[in-house]
Amino acid sequence: MKNYLYALVLLFTCTCFAQNIKRDSIETRWQMFTYDLGNVFKGVGYSYTRPLHWNGKDWANFGYTMGGTGIAYLVDTPTSKYFRGIKEDVPELIRDYGFTYGSPENNYMVTGAVYLTGLISKNEKLRRTGVLLISSASSAGLLQQVLKSAVGRARPLSGKNKDTYRPLWAGDRKFHSFPSGHAILAMTNAHAIAKQFKNVWVKTGIYTLGSIPAISRLWEGKHWLSDVVLGVAISIFTVESIDRYLDSKYDQKYNDNAKKVSWNLNFGPGQVGLNLEF
Repeated sequence: MKNYLYALVLLFTCTCFAQNIKRDSIETRWQMFTYDLGNVFKGVGYSYTRPLHWNGKDWANFGYTMGGTGIAYLVDTPTSKYFRGIKEDVPELIRDYGFTYGSPENNYMVTGAVYLTGLISKNEKLRRTGVLLISSASSAGLLQQVLKSAVGRARPLSGKNKDTYRPLWAGDRKFHSFPSGHAILAMTNAHAIAKQFKNVWVKTGIYTLGSIPAISRLWEGKHWLSDVVLGVAISIFTVESIDRYLDSKYDQKYNDNAKKVSWNLNFGPGQVGLNLEF
């Protein structure tokens, strides 16, 4: 009887210990990879279906986004002239970084490196971050390609004004402006990575680096201010949506706080302000 009790205690202890072992330590990397790949595709699909489940606050945020984009649209012409005028004053190193980092191929090199590091080291937080980066960039990137082709807005460098459109784009990349793809990819990465940190100075540095590719599209004459504003908004909402989905798929969470995005438009004499909290 005593031996039987000892066996039960040993079995119970081993069972409890096994339950406390991190899942990463008992899964193979191939199992992790297939699981993560599935979450990339499911995360993209989840982000596209979210509007079907929006509530009042979500529609309010959508309204603020459209309002902010509309305000930017009103000043597209003067802001474009200003930024294109200061292009030569911007250090070449910053101009090169702005163009290079926002390109799709370089974006996926960065996000892929983050994920592979997590996979090789069996670090679930890094794997989750990599999945968030890849799925967010894929979701937002595909959406901006569809919008660009459907809207067919002329780029500033085309010589056309901001109100020139060729809907259902027929192949001329000078009519491929709305929204900004560089802004979307760069800010998607910045927002997803900044969420890993609580230090405000670290966050500020990450967002600063992410904003350079977005701003660079203005001095290069590739996009209008409203293209960039909408691109940034798409990035934030996409990351937030997929991040919520991944909460149910991974044990390791870098931020257990409630995830929310709120907007506040401030109007005053001679000024318009937009405050975003997340």
